[in-house]
Amino acid sequence: MNLDISEEQYREILEQIKNDDSPVGIDAGKTHVLILQKLLDIESRLENLEKAFSNND
Repeated sequence: MNLDISEEQYREILEQIKNDDSPVGIDAGKTHVLILQKLLDIESRLENLEKAFSNND
């Protein structure tokens, strides 16, 4: 699994989740929401691909 991302992408993500008041430096709730949002996006895209492939059969 390749988890390398560009410095620009890294900074954009960090800006979204950082929280100077948190002991770990990020907002855990916001981080989880972003992860869930991305997973839902992936799920939707996968469903669309599955539909497209099932229509071709």
